[in-house]
Amino acid sequence: MSPALPGDFLRLPVTHRALHDLTDGRPENSVEAILAAVDAGYGIEIDLQLSANGKAMVFHDYELDRVTGETGPVDARSEAQLKAIPLTGGTATIPTFTEVLALVAGRVPLLVELKDQDKRGTHPSGTLEAQAAAAVAGYKGPLAFMSFNPEMVARMAELAPDVPRGLTTCSYEGEHFEHLSPEAKAHLQALGDFDRTGSSFISHEWKDLARDSVQALRTRGLPVLCWTLRSPEDEVRARALAENVTFEGYLSALPA
Repeated sequence: MSPALPGDFLRLPVTHRALHDLTDGRPENSVEAILAAVDAGYGIEIDLQLSANGKAMVFHDYELDRVTGETGPVDARSEAQLKAIPLTGGTATIPTFTEVLALVAGRVPLLVELKDQDKRGTHPSGTLEAQAAAAVAGYKGPLAFMSFNPEMVARMAELAPDVPRGLTTCSYEGEHFEHLSPEAKAHLQALGDFDRTGSSFISHEWKDLARDSVQALRTRGLPVLCWTLRSPEDEVRARALAENVTFEGYLSALPA
């Protein structure tokens, strides 16, 4: 099993894609949103994608269209090209993972989601994991990796064994998962890759927290985080079934 999550991951609410608010010039996963989260004392969740030249960039989508004025795949642009693209609604451009690590500098917990690269075929499997592991070597401060792709989590066990790692999980219901066989869906819903990957936590879809397999982890003394809360009322419901929350669109209460 990976190292346990540092206590601050269970104490400080986690901002989803940092403390973003377009009305205040802070796009998601932006330098502005990251610095705002640090200043407020919240934990931060960010996402990693690969550039065309195999560098870890802080960006959620596989395509540029939704949050920039550009179009097309993120992994069709080089690191230098991506760093020149402003995020819509702010002034800063797409940051690298290394730049974000330097900004946060261990001051608050940093929860890093590795977006699934295996199905894209742009880079050899393991490229993002290797880049992420190299970037955090020597990093001081609370940090953890997670991914929906259990194979990526398993690779992190080899590349960064001293960094806590976990699975990003959900109900696996709905049209997005229609391609799964009944057996594959049941395996995922049962969190069947948790022990194999040496995970020490999950971050689970908050509306599905009551699932038996999720609560069984808590019975084992393992922390369950959840995503993504969008109101204080929903946060109250989620906290009855999870150790901590990932939130956006409001300000979660910080501990006294």
